[in-house]
Order: sequence, then structure tokens, then C-alpha cells
Amino acid sequence: MANLMIDVQGVEKGKGLTGLILAFAAVYLIWGSTYLAIRFAIETAPPFLMMGIRFIIAGSLMYGWLRVRGAARPALREWGAAALIGGLLLLGGTGAVGWSEQFIPSGLAALLVAMVPMWMVLLDWLRPNGRRPGVPVAIGLLVGFAGVMLLVGPIDLSGNGRAQLLALGALMLGTLSWATGSVYSQRLPLPESPYLAASLQMMLGGLLLVLAGSGMGEWTRFDPVMLSLRSGLAILYLIVFGSLIAFVAYAWLLKASTPTRVASYAYVNPVVAVFLGWLLADEPVTARTLIAAGVIIAGVVLIISHRAARRERALQRVSDSSALTAPADRAPGAPAAPAPPPFPGTAAPLASPLADRSEQRPAARAPTPSAFGTTISESERPTGGSPGRLAVKSLSFLYLAYTAAWHHPCL
Repeated sequence: MANLMIDVQGVEKGKGLTGLILAFAAVYLIWGSTYLAIRFAIETAPPFLMMGIRFIIAGSLMYGWLRVRGAARPALREWGAAALIGGLLLLGGTGAVGWSEQFIPSGLAALLVAMVPMWMVLLDWLRPNGRRPGVPVAIGLLVGFAGVMLLVGPIDLSGNGRAQLLALGALMLGTLSWATGSVYSQRLPLPESPYLAASLQMMLGGLLLVLAGSGMGEWTRFDPVMLSLRSGLAILYLIVFGSLIAFVAYAWLLKASTPTRVASYAYVNPVVAVFLGWLLADEPVTARTLIAAGVIIAGVVLIISHRAARRERALQRVSDSSALTAPADRAPGAPAAPAPPPFPGTAAPLASPLADRSEQRPAARAPTPSAFGTTISESERPTGGSPGRLAVKSLSFLYLAYTAAWHHPCL
């Protein structure tokens, strides 16, 4: 973990390509595989206790390592903010993933979790003085939610169907909780270091998960002697790889690469999860699942890419104005000094799916790692094409997807 927390100057000069490849592989494959690891872990361990123990251990390891290396002791208000965000992200979000995977496949859970950026757009719209989504983003929302309806399809409420419906509902609420925590984490006095903030959220969120599991009577159903080898290895994998290595790789990539490339994990992770669930756990993958996955991911791409284009144009205007007003004592081509944080407790800007006008918003932080991965990063790729043409293409794609889904003989 320490080796990844390095200066990225060498990468920016074209050196360290191997490091970039390994970091992207960690974000793509590890976070995509955590859904299957959760399924294996809860085979012989109750979901809330398992998640809580996982995050308490991972958060304690990260916090202790940071304190030994000289990190400042968090203030009381930072502990309080971390408890609130940790509850929304881990108890409400990741806890819902663990509980729902008792009844639905891990690949299906991963595809529904891809709804997080859609919820974030809606929350940004509904908040006081929020921004109404533009036409391309609205189309992305419609396409994404239509993909979810196609994915879920009609459910038989007899037998296990009722439990599956409850699991789907819990997971939808979990994605909403995760999106809420992601949005408001940018406005609360968390520690400036994203690593320190993540460690506090993991420890406190893990404690809330353990309390929730205790309230649901999970201790009476948990016998450590009965923990299988596969569940034990899955828990260890979630602690070391899912909560530590992949998160550090993600935070490092935000400095070493462009937000466009880093944001790509939002649509790669569900594909990895579906494939691994089919390959290693014999989870069913039908034609409807594949079509719905394409529709959902298309909606996510529309949302992220369009909002990223706006952010890129805003940053370009800020860069141009900074170049015109650069102080005379700075050498030509030298980088400008970093802007101060908007208010105490915020971090230097990393990436944010909502900060299209970064000068008007608190800086974003790298959020807590979990089964969700992290908050969707802002992409910088322009979408291209007019809104009208984009609408025609998107609706045509949606029509073809539904036509194929409802008339395919394998569905």
C-alpha cells in the first residue's frame, strides 16, 4: 500500500506504465469481483456482521498506518461527520448489498448498483438550488431506469419470488443511501486526507454494521467454528484487496491518470461481476440480462460523459483565465499554485460527478471503498453531437433493446 502512495511525476512523463496498468487492473478486477466475494463470504457468515468486521479491521489497519506515518489526530467534528457518511455508505449501501445477495445473484446486484450515478443526478437536482439535468442526462436517466426494469422483469411472488422482490427493493434503497452519502460527503468537515477520511468511515461504518447485525440477532446464527474455508478466504480478500489495495490504487489513479479513464470503472465493474458470477458460481446469464446490462451501462455512459464535458469546458475556461492573470514572477509554463480549500476540512479536488463548476462547490474526496467501489468519478470526454441527435440515437437503441428482449426465444 505504501508503494502506491507516491508522486506521479514519473507517470506524467511517460514512465511507470506498469504501475498504471496494475492500478487499473486493481480497480477493474478487484472491485468487480467483490460482489462474488460477498456472496461466498455470506454462505457461512451473516451479512451485517461479516461486513462490519471486514470494515472495522480494514479501517483500523489503514488508520494505524496513517497515524504511524504522522497523520494528524482527527477532530471531534471529523469523527462525527465520518460516522454519518459511514452509516450512509456502509450500513445503508454496502449492508444492503450483503443482505440482498442472500436472495439474488451477485451479477444482478452489481448491475443494480450501477444506478448510483443516476441517483446522484436526481439528488443534485432535488437539493436546494440544485441543477436540473440537461437533455442528454435526462435521456441517460430514462435509459438507465428502463434497463433496470428490463433487468428485473416480471417476478413470481410465490415461493422465493417474494424474497427476491424484497432484496431488489432493499438494494434500490441501498444505492440511494450510497448516493446520498457520496453527495453530502463533499459538504461535511471530513479530514483533508482521503485515506484518513476513508479509514474513519470504515471503522465507524463497520461499527454501525455490527450493531445492526446484533439487533437482527445475527450473533445467534453465527458460529465461527462453522465458517467455511471459502467464506474465510472471501472475507480476507475483501479486507486486503477490496478495502485496502483497490482503494489506494483508485486514489492514486485520480492523480496519475485522467478522470475520463478512471471513470471507466463505473461501467467495467458490472461486466466483470456478471462474468465472474457466471464463471465461478454458475449464476444464470440470459439474453435479457445481457441486453439489460447494455442498456443500463449506456445510461451511465450518457450521464457521466455529458456532465464531464461540461466540467472540462469549465476547467478550460478557468485555465485560460489563470494563464492571462499569471503573476510575473512565475516562469512561463510553470504550474500555478494550488487553490486553497473552499472551507476547513475539505480536500484538494480529486474527482466529482457533480462538480461541473468546481469553483462554486466544495472539493471532492475519494470515498470509502466497498462493494460499490467508490463514487463515480467525473469523466472529461465530450459527448459529441447535438442533444436532438443524441436523443434519437438513445431512444432508437432503447426500442431495439426492448424489441429483442421481449421476442427472444430464450427469455
